[in-house]
Amino acid sequence: MGRKNVTLPDGTELQNYGQGTWYMGSDPEAKALELKTLRLGIDRGITVIDTAEMYGNGAAEKLVGEAIRPYKREDLFLISKVLPNNAGEKNIFKSCEQSLKHLQTDYLDLYLLHWRGSIPLQETVACLEKLVQAGKIKRWGVSNFDTADMKELLQIRSGKNCAVNEVLYHLGSRGIEFDLLPYLKTKHIPVIAYCPLAQAGKLKKNLLQDASVKKMAAKYQLKALQILLCFVLAQENMLAIPKTASPSHLAENLECIDISFDEEDLELLNRAFPAPSKKTYLDIV
Repeated sequence: MGRKNVTLPDGTELQNYGQGTWYMGSDPEAKALELKTLRLGIDRGITVIDTAEMYGNGAAEKLVGEAIRPYKREDLFLISKVLPNNAGEKNIFKSCEQSLKHLQTDYLDLYLLHWRGSIPLQETVACLEKLVQAGKIKRWGVSNFDTADMKELLQIRSGKNCAVNEVLYHLGSRGIEFDLLPYLKTKHIPVIAYCPLAQAGKLKKNLLQDASVKKMAAKYQLKALQILLCFVLAQENMLAIPKTASPSHLAENLECIDISFDEEDLELLNRAFPAPSKKTYLDIV
């Protein structure tokens, strides 16, 4: 399999690994190490950075803004997200401007609705399209949308312009494989996988202690945690965004990018942690 790229509906190609920033930027004592890690990632070619206005009430965006200051803006791909209660005509333009200010940039490469709220999708989509027309964002997408939500979205005028769906996905949480992932593939909409290392998952301990995961780790001379990331990176048209706050953790993650699982490897993991055979609720954390 080797290194994979993710292709957005407009033809833009991205490496399938990005830097997540959930829980970053809020601890002053951790700031220097977080900045160093983000910059090391960029230096290693990891130019996709995912953040949100919700993360630390803007603290993560501010951290990213400081981290990217030495780099050319056009070499980066910045993603942020708007909260559902801010995703209407009343607040979204102010929210976007605040995110741009925090990130010290004139535009976002991708702006996501963080999850679905009470504001009508039609209103949110119309606002996102206005932001595209104004040059504030290059494209938009959604997060935490299940199959029914996506179908409704794509029925809305301009809903077909949705560029991605960012959802929780890891070896122990494969619910999207039953119907959401196949549906997105038919629409050529890629997935951004958050928590690919089961960072917020209750199954993390079971995953790391599983005999099949340990066997794979021994085969590739990696840690069990790295096998979890390799599994997500092996998926087609899926971009993983693990939160990485230390250079050593980043180095371990980057070792996974060029690992190629063969069919036997995937069969082993599929037997240990099978994809669902029926519809399940979308995992959200």
